[in-house]
Amino acid sequence: QVQLVESGGGSVQPGGSLRLSCAASGSIFRINTMAWYRQAPGKQRELVATIISGSSTNYADSVKGRFTISRDNAKNTVYLQMNSLKPEDTAVYYCNAESITTDWDRVVNWGRGTQVTVSS
Repeated sequence: QVQLVESGGGSVQPGGSLRLSCAASGSIFRINTMAWYRQAPGKQRELVATIISGSSTNYADSVKGRFTISRDNAKNTVYLQMNSLKPEDTAVYYCNAESITTDWDRVVNWGRGTQVTVSS
């Protein structure tokens, strides 16, 4: 099937930057939509940003102008550049991908998450 592995999380001071990466591997024919979600303690998981195969992007209002999602289709990798980070951005960030496998199945997969902590 398809596996997603995130990297790039960590701790940063308010106003700082981090770049998350998520690499997909496995029986991939094509990845359609890739996305980043986040879940803060005691809160529901929320959509942060999406990017479809044609590079069209969408963002949550709370991150517009600060976060940028991009993808490298040749590497089956999606990135999230996070600038001007705020304490309220603290959460576990999850990668999500909707793919077509080599068996022509449509699958949706999640990564295990990477912690982002913004604190002074």
